[in-house]
Amino acid sequence: MTTSHSSGPALRPDPEYLKAFAQIMSRIERALGPKRPARPVAVCVAGGAAMHFYTGERFSNDIDAKILARVMLDPRDLQVAYRGDDGHARLLYFDTQYNDSFALLHHDAYHDARPISVEGVDSRRLEVKLLTPLDLAVSKLSRFSGQDQDDISALARTGLIDAAALRRRAEAALPDYVGKLDRIRTSIDAACRLVATAGRKR
Repeated sequence: MTTSHSSGPALRPDPEYLKAFAQIMSRIERALGPKRPARPVAVCVAGGAAMHFYTGERFSNDIDAKILARVMLDPRDLQVAYRGDDGHARLLYFDTQYNDSFALLHHDAYHDARPISVEGVDSRRLEVKLLTPLDLAVSKLSRFSGQDQDDISALARTGLIDAAALRRRAEAALPDYVGKLDRIRTSIDAACRLVATAGRKR
């Protein structure tokens, strides 16, 4: 069972997905070594995994996450097979190649990320966090594929983001963005229209 350490919307992960996720996080904690670090090592989950926690929609096979410390990981140890509640066999793995360098991301995104408790993981050693729904939406603006647009709409349909807040957060992130500003501004405008439309359909 996963619960939030802070106030926020209810989380909706599939129970079997959650067990697989917890196994992977416990293995990352084990990779930290036997000693408790002076301060917890944070791992901030983004992408489809964070989407699934917030909305219960779409299963992502990979966990996109940034570990805010240097940790030696063996990719072979970071995948778990499980069976979803639909009866289908699934594989979940931690993407060791995940790179957020080219994403639009507010400079406070990891600081503001939402801590969650994960069964079998000592939060005094490994602090598991989810990007907030707002920062999750912002992170999808740089690529802004069809899947990213669907995810942004899903966050809006469930009442987790609104257009005004999305625009403020995204525009505040622009000074640190390394891509083409004209293109990202177009994505921001389009995303805000998607959110407004999805909000009206709630």
